[in-house]
Amino acid sequence: MHMRRHLPQFDPELEGYIQQEEKRQREGLLMIASENLASPAVLEAAGTVLTNKYAEGYPGKRYYTGSAYIDKIEQLAIDRAKQLFGAEHANVQPHAGSQANLACYFALLEPGDTIMAMNLAHGGHLTHGHPVSLSGKLFKFVHYGVEKDTEVLDMDKVEKLAMETKPKLILSGFTAYPRAVPFSRFAAIAKKVGAYAMADMSHIAGLVVGGVHESPVPTHDVVMTTTTKTLRGPRSAIILSKAEHAAKIDKAVFPGMQGGPLEHIIAAKAVCFKEAMTDEYKEYQKQIAKNAKTLAETLMAEGLRLVSGGTNTHLMIIDCTSLGISGKQGADALAECGIYTNFNMIPFDTRKPADPSGIRLGTPALTARGMKEPEMKTIGKLIADLLKNPTEEQKEKNRIAIKELLS
Repeated sequence: MHMRRHLPQFDPELEGYIQQEEKRQREGLLMIASENLASPAVLEAAGTVLTNKYAEGYPGKRYYTGSAYIDKIEQLAIDRAKQLFGAEHANVQPHAGSQANLACYFALLEPGDTIMAMNLAHGGHLTHGHPVSLSGKLFKFVHYGVEKDTEVLDMDKVEKLAMETKPKLILSGFTAYPRAVPFSRFAAIAKKVGAYAMADMSHIAGLVVGGVHESPVPTHDVVMTTTTKTLRGPRSAIILSKAEHAAKIDKAVFPGMQGGPLEHIIAAKAVCFKEAMTDEYKEYQKQIAKNAKTLAETLMAEGLRLVSGGTNTHLMIIDCTSLGISGKQGADALAECGIYTNFNMIPFDTRKPADPSGIRLGTPALTARGMKEPEMKTIGKLIADLLKNPTEEQKEKNRIAIKELLS
């Protein structure tokens, strides 16, 4: 728990809410696949006087004086990002994943150009061309998706679509796809049709560092990742690219998309990258994948259907159709007993996005708390028991079991 000296005195109302949120995180099972627990060192870096400094521009090329130490901090984050992922260039300024994706598009494309990306209902992100997103308003998107029978990508069909539509950029990497992404195949298809290869590895960047998932960095022109999720850093993002795109990427981030960067968050990213270079961290990532596999096997053994029949990443999606409840009802029931997940579309969902058929859940935060396979079996059974029988009695049973598990 973070010690705050001044906030409780000055703003007890806000402090109260923060304490309640700390309690919720401490006493619940955080299983939202995109969430994690940042370390105390990351949190400390994010809460520093670096927040006071305006630093428009880049290290050595600022529009404000007094940036000597800020330059050193940002350079440290850049160098560590490049080392960690084996990248030729890194831009550590994007505030978040959505801005970073748009910056990548603006760096390489003209408005109206065609991007090929994953169908949102099959696991793509809003910035992968949803009509309500700026991405969908400014660029033409062609979407590939998973197969109805396997719920997995058929890469021959992806290639065929690329040959037919000749996109300028092919985007891979997903927000709700439980299987490994065949990055090198995506890169090969992009090469074949003369498109840029871009990966959004936001969800799996930590797994990439841990050697659990193939890295897109060697084969792709540009790679975006958020720094939360499996990576376990602050809420933010970075862009990695080949040296030939460096100037375009930097210009698209600043002044293209953003003004002054959040240097306190960039410092927190530098801490996160240092943590990610340790052996313990790589073990942690391997455990995330082992835990996900065990959790998925437990859920299926309890009779639940998972999209694609399992997982080989950190996340899985439960299909609630046969249980007679919607994904929202299921996720809400789980939250009432302290298991936090999110409702999610499943491929070829017959329900609406605001009340879909699926529940997405993952293992990064539980693994960060030191949980291993035995706990996953216990938790899997608790989830299954409640979804099959969402009564007040079962919720109470789960609350007691979770308290025991966390004591």
